[in-house]
Amino acid sequence: MADLNCSVDNCVYNKNEYCCKGDIMVGGKHACTQKETCCESFSDAKNERFTSAIEHPSKVISIDCEAVKCVYNSNYKCTAEHVDIKGCGACDCRETACATFTEK
Repeated sequence: MADLNCSVDNCVYNKNEYCCKGDIMVGGKHACTQKETCCESFSDAKNERFTSAIEHPSKVISIDCEAVKCVYNSNYKCTAEHVDIKGCGACDCRETACATFTEK
């Protein structure tokens, strides 16, 4: 579980820079840089009828992670204490990134 801050303000799960989804998936199986990662859980708010998976946003969240070259990846789970997801104005998940990604 990580302390998550999300600046992807147009994601359906974002409320006040916290996530309402409950858990997220960070993609980037072959990522060597932050730009090669993404939040695969991103969903554009303007294309969704529902606002969130759960009613209240959570500061602490479970993060599954495919970025195996990241120092915080342990058996596809993120072990970082704090994670920043960026991508203000993103239209799809490829325009988001895990700003905490650090190559091994």
